[in-house]
Amino acid sequence: MSAKPKPTKPSGSSTGLYKAESVKDVAESLAIANLPEAVASALASDVEYRIHQVIEEASRFMRHSRRTTLTTGDIDRALRVLNIEPLYGHSAHTVPLFRRALPYPQMATVGPVYFVEDEEVDFERVLREEKLALPASVRWTAHWLAVEGVQPLIPENPPAVPRDDPSMTAPGTAASDKRAGQQAALVKQVLSRELQLYYARLTTSILPSGPADPTKRTAALASLRHDAGLQALLPYLVRWVGEGAVSVLHDGAQDDNSGRTLEVLLDVIAALLENTTLFVEPYLHQILPPVLSVLLHSSLPPMHSTHLRTSAASALARILTQHSATYPSLAPRIMKTLLLALLAPERGPGTRLGALRGLIGVGKEAVRKGLLDAGGAKALGAEPGVAGAVFEALAVLHPPSENPIPLDPMSTDDAQVVERLRDTLGDFFAERLVSDAVWARGVLAES
Repeated sequence: MSAKPKPTKPSGSSTGLYKAESVKDVAESLAIANLPEAVASALASDVEYRIHQVIEEASRFMRHSRRTTLTTGDIDRALRVLNIEPLYGHSAHTVPLFRRALPYPQMATVGPVYFVEDEEVDFERVLREEKLALPASVRWTAHWLAVEGVQPLIPENPPAVPRDDPSMTAPGTAASDKRAGQQAALVKQVLSRELQLYYARLTTSILPSGPADPTKRTAALASLRHDAGLQALLPYLVRWVGEGAVSVLHDGAQDDNSGRTLEVLLDVIAALLENTTLFVEPYLHQILPPVLSVLLHSSLPPMHSTHLRTSAASALARILTQHSATYPSLAPRIMKTLLLALLAPERGPGTRLGALRGLIGVGKEAVRKGLLDAGGAKALGAEPGVAGAVFEALAVLHPPSENPIPLDPMSTDDAQVVERLRDTLGDFFAERLVSDAVWARGVLAES
């Protein structure tokens, strides 16, 4: 017994929600006439599928929002999820009002028709109303808090701390107490509590009021040498070192305690310069005065004089090595200061010795300019306490030979070398370099 085939509906009929007639009406509105029935039916089926897809996605947003009413916002989100351009002009805040149209007597079979009534806008009333400016939306912007340690005066930054008027400041201890209080308030305002505690512990470990603890001092210097979070403390540390060095040198004490204090302060400067995470360039004008003061001071504690001048010269050489490329005028200014201390007739032996140590620390070119070109060696002569440093400086120009051979005065060439030595270095140093022909010729080759 064979089964009878089911009767098929004509291809032009459509049983879906979206009718093929609607597709034809849209086609006619777009000036597309005589759209085939098969094409209209296929488009109607596809439109119905897309509508179901959008409604299903919008229903998910509605359920996740724990609502039972579908809104236009859900439809917009569903269209964005499906990568479809959203419908503009519809918002959940402005619910459209639908009105029912009157029935058409000519088409009694047509169901009820609803439409959105357009609101009538009175232009004269709109033009008379006051316009409200919309506030700016929330946005992000970037600005400089500080540039090389200096706070720019821009509206985004807090106002600068006003300076006191000198004419309004009363003389005496009251003014100094007021400035100290303002400085303490500034430290409390800028530094966090942790940094203030670190600063207090650090300074007391380096220079305690009681007996010194070498272990704590070594740990404090190692922290200055390697820690990376000390940029905010750098101006206060530099000021503390400068005030400490000036206080010790101003007192003029020649005891062992003053010498050790200066050594520790120079160690602090060296540790700050060795810390590669610190930006010390804005504070060079505060670091150089204590270094040069120790280097060129006329009377240092005798037991620590050589070590202090050598440490200061080493710190000065490090500053020039690290920052002379950034500041081209730094090296000439320091050279001018050292040459003035070396050649000025009113300077004492201590100051000249410090200038020589500084020239040795700066390098070979500084020694050549100071002792040979500027006539420093000839001007010093046999001044006590300085001759040994001059020979060390000449050794920087050219090292003495291990087996010295003296110059022969009977030889014409050697006689000319001796004459040049006397003109360049003076009689005192020429007599001593005569005993080493290689050293004498090497020194003259640098002139």
